[in-house]
Amino acid sequence: MHLDVQDLRNFYYRSTLGRAAQASVRGRLIALWPEAKGQTVLGFGFAVPLLRPYIADARRVIALMPAPQGVMPWPPALPNVSVLSEETLWPIETGHVDKLVVMHGLETSERPSRLLDECWRVLGPGGKAMFIVPNRAGLWSRSDRTPFGYGRPYTLGQLETQLKKHQFLPERNGAALYQPPSSRRFWLKSGPLFEKYGSRLPTVFPGGVFMVEASKRVLPPTGTVARKAGKRPIKALEGLAKPA
Repeated sequence: MHLDVQDLRNFYYRSTLGRAAQASVRGRLIALWPEAKGQTVLGFGFAVPLLRPYIADARRVIALMPAPQGVMPWPPALPNVSVLSEETLWPIETGHVDKLVVMHGLETSERPSRLLDECWRVLGPGGKAMFIVPNRAGLWSRSDRTPFGYGRPYTLGQLETQLKKHQFLPERNGAALYQPPSSRRFWLKSGPLFEKYGSRLPTVFPGGVFMVEASKRVLPPTGTVARKAGKRPIKALEGLAKPA
């Protein structure tokens, strides 16, 4: 079940906890993908909090929002790049995307297999996809006060297995949102410290989301190559052409 776009906007842009979550996930994404100069960047679900750093240098930035969620204009004060789309039928040509970011899209989809097929279709040669999903063992997936508490949370193994079944090759993975999902002043002030040393924290504070980078895998054709035999000429009428 998709959340309403108004709820997502209010969380990420009008709450202190949401802005902290945005900074954490976006910082981790920029560390993995520092630039996208001359590339086509596509976000699906509610990925707009992560796409702004690429607007200046990317050839094109597109934000697809699924119909059950709804759409909002984005970015503010700039030409709109957000589009309302069917969940598994994107208005994007095959093989035209260089970087794809999926957040609040896979775990809330009722047809995740068809969604992954569409992700694979739009990626071009050498394209990369970043899938961001709630961590099943994390604190954020247990709280319905944030968008990460909705849908189906994943373990890292479950996500990578699902990607491999749909011809993706997982290459790198990481985590973000190590701070607790609390709006209390102490936790918000300590948030940057949690994010900085998150990978060293005890397992009681696992990352709230997994981030898996995957590339498009194109399988070689199978079977054997058969040479087409040339047609042998019919010799029955040779005498008519060359009479004795």
